[in-house]
Amino acid sequence: MFRSRRHREVPSLNTSSTADISFMLLIFFLVTSSMDAGKGLRRQLPPPPQEEEPVADIRREDVMTVVLAADGQLTVNGDTVGLTQLQQEVTRFAAVNPRHRVIAIKAAPEARYDDYFQLQNVLVAAYRPLKCPPRVSEVIGETAEKGGEP
Repeated sequence: MFRSRRHREVPSLNTSSTADISFMLLIFFLVTSSMDAGKGLRRQLPPPPQEEEPVADIRREDVMTVVLAADGQLTVNGDTVGLTQLQQEVTRFAAVNPRHRVIAIKAAPEARYDDYFQLQNVLVAAYRPLKCPPRVSEVIGETAEKGGEP
């Protein structure tokens, strides 16, 4: 009537391939998942300076100053403009002699990245028909807030 209670051992699982399986799953999910790429600017950087490179003199008439305020407002040479007006102004400015014209961008540090990228895209779009890259001088920080020289 009495049954003897024996200690039964629970059979153990073979876990030697668990690490291999989890590694394969990790690789599978990394390959099949999509990741959003961040925004960026496609630019060709100038070559490194030569030891005895002459300093280029730039006339004031060849410089267009674009100020990007913290609230996203654009100002060109003191006049407030929108993105489409900016593109027209840059196209008109650069059409005379695009290789000698310089666009000075002054951006407030509090300005949004999206506004800055839109500004850069407008500059590239304005220069696209001219078949040459824009010459851009950038100032970000105190000088931009005070409206100082680039």
